[in-house]
Amino acid sequence: MKMRIAVLLAVIAMFCAADAQTCALDGLMSSLTESVASAVLHKVTLSCIDASARGSLANCPAGYKPTGCSCGNACGSWDIRNDQTCHCQCANQDWTAARCCKIALK
Repeated sequence: MKMRIAVLLAVIAMFCAADAQTCALDGLMSSLTESVASAVLHKVTLSCIDASARGSLANCPAGYKPTGCSCGNACGSWDIRNDQTCHCQCANQDWTAARCCKIALK
């Protein structure tokens, strides 16, 4: 695989002119990047759910990660703990909600 990449780069270098403005390497790399990104995006899906609980902590189910939190009692201060739990920082919270998402292959 490494040899193929080296040969590809050598061929690209041969087609590149000495003047950087006439080199098509930037366009080629951009096209390759877009192609790879497009192929990957067609194979994945983003799945999101809501999780809520009484009190100041709301846990996301296994496999999901919190992407945002919401708190009761007009509290706007929150953080994400242990990459799994939404924590509302105000005292005496009546509820906490988490938006939990995961990326999966189709």
